Amino acid sequence: MEKRIRAEELTPELLREAKRMGFPDTRLAELTDRTRQEISDLRHTAGILATFKMVDTCAAEFEAATPYYYSTYEDSCETNATDKKKILILGAGPIRIGQGIEFDYCTVHAVTALREEGIETHIINNNPETVSTDFDTSDKLFFEPLTLEYVMNVIEREKPDGVLVQFGGQTSVNLAIPLKQELKRRTDLNTVILGTDPDDMDLAEDREKFYILMQELGVPQPEGGYATSHKEAIEVAKRIGFPVLVRPSYVLGGRAMEIVYDEIDLERYMKEAVRVSHEHPILIDDFLEAASEIDVDAVCDQKDVLIGAIMEHIEEAGVHSGDSACVIPPQSLSPEVLDQVRDYTRKIALALRVKGLINIQMAEKGGKVYVLEANPRSSRTIPFVSKAVGIPLAKIAAKVIAGHSLNSLGYTDEPKPSHVSIKEVLLPFDKLPGADPVLGPEMKSTGEVMGIDYDFGRAYYKAELAADNVLPLTGKVFLSIRNADKTELVDVAKKLQAAGLELMGTEGTVNYLAQHGVFMDVVKKVHDGSPNVIDMMRRDEVDLIINTPTSKQSRRDGSRIRRAAVDFKVPYITTMQAAIAAAAAIETMKKGEELTIKSINEYHKEMEEENKV
Repeated sequence: MEKRIRAEELTPELLREAKRMGFPDTRLAELTDRTRQEISDLRHTAGILATFKMVDTCAAEFEAATPYYYSTYEDSCETNATDKKKILILGAGPIRIGQGIEFDYCTVHAVTALREEGIETHIINNNPETVSTDFDTSDKLFFEPLTLEYVMNVIEREKPDGVLVQFGGQTSVNLAIPLKQELKRRTDLNTVILGTDPDDMDLAEDREKFYILMQELGVPQPEGGYATSHKEAIEVAKRIGFPVLVRPSYVLGGRAMEIVYDEIDLERYMKEAVRVSHEHPILIDDFLEAASEIDVDAVCDQKDVLIGAIMEHIEEAGVHSGDSACVIPPQSLSPEVLDQVRDYTRKIALALRVKGLINIQMAEKGGKVYVLEANPRSSRTIPFVSKAVGIPLAKIAAKVIAGHSLNSLGYTDEPKPSHVSIKEVLLPFDKLPGADPVLGPEMKSTGEVMGIDYDFGRAYYKAELAADNVLPLTGKVFLSIRNADKTELVDVAKKLQAAGLELMGTEGTVNYLAQHGVFMDVVKKVHDGSPNVIDMMRRDEVDLIINTPTSKQSRRDGSRIRRAAVDFKVPYITTMQAAIAAAAAIETMKKGEELTIKSINEYHKEMEEENKV
């Protein structure tokens, strides 16, 4: 068929045949040296439109009447459009690292909110694993790829009043501008994109435009730039100064994101990691070492801003937000820093004319807050925030988009929980033989768990328990720490020793701690032969590993230790911030503190009663 399309004239008959075989308009455009719009117009002129068939959810055992459809190019169509007010929601598409099930949670909450408003809801999504693709979630489900053509096919057939693009994460946001342009071109359709305008979304996604906006608002950002060639990248990096954080634009999950320490590393990155062009520039930022990362989820109605929660990441900036444990409310940020965060959140949400959800990532260093990025869409942390503070953010956002104000809904004040909630990640390294379980700017986690209690120590202990990284209250702890982290290690080692744990480590760490009054056993480095810590793990003689990645020379040893910890199922920690949190949790538990056993609803009820007072 491809050979025929290339060689023959594209007649209506050949076009119909190709569409029946599943050729998308974009592929036909490539094969015939036309644009996608030309193929689409040709198809519409010839009356070649998608029809929809119902999926037989009863396997022909008896007649199915579930509103669950897929498109085809046959003559008869099994879906009938109603005259009701209806909204189409774009789902998150196939789940991969970075594009999590959390976006599906947002889609389902949006459906619930719109149904309460008496609006007919349709979903287009193509992942059979998710709740949004259960045939009884929405009024109609279209099991289709999330591309412009397939979304337009549904719009042409159903003629919805509006489309929601902000609940499906990056997949649906990437469709916002092309969809707006296509709907503008199609004068026969009255469908509009609801919520935040795609041009305002682009203002947040486009690095240059966002940088200018932040300057106008007086909001600090880490120094940065972008490059469309190797030469430009080196110039930008030299101007900023190494280390720098490099990443492609318009990606999710920190894909191909790296911290680069020198020119050689940068050159390798530019050659190997990414395709660079004017459409795909590389973003280069000053890497804020030893900064605290902050996440904010908020809902805006273009007048008021509801801050759902300010989350403090336990790992420092440089670990992808999807891989970092985080805590609500923040534990170490000063009231002044939190006020800066609130101020910047309101300014940015209102300047971007957000209607619905926005997620903003910031970093704090030396009491100064920097804005890293803003995403006017649902985020990976919405379910965590909603469960931590007892407010359904995605549902509120959908009601705002449907026309309500935050004031009329009764949600204007930031919730103040009296309990501590911690999100911890689940990492897949036990399924990936040989992979180094170290965290960095590219997302690796495949799930998350949550711990709630009345203080940080117990909440963190619960979260680690749920993540199957159980913190020991007795036994031996092995420490091997890079030089940059050693000053912070002293307090951690003292706490662990006071809690009755035996400490051991490699020579450098042992000597450093001895100078600060902490004495422990020396264990051979892995490359110095046996018996080393890997041999001890094999014999089940180690209960916790704290190992932070070091310079390139000794990285191999650290990698083997971390890998062995995964293989022998020994709890392990790879960042200093997590070690500090773990020491606090062990200290709390050793004081004989009982873990609180309560349902999440009980925590929410207490919070409601306190807020009334």
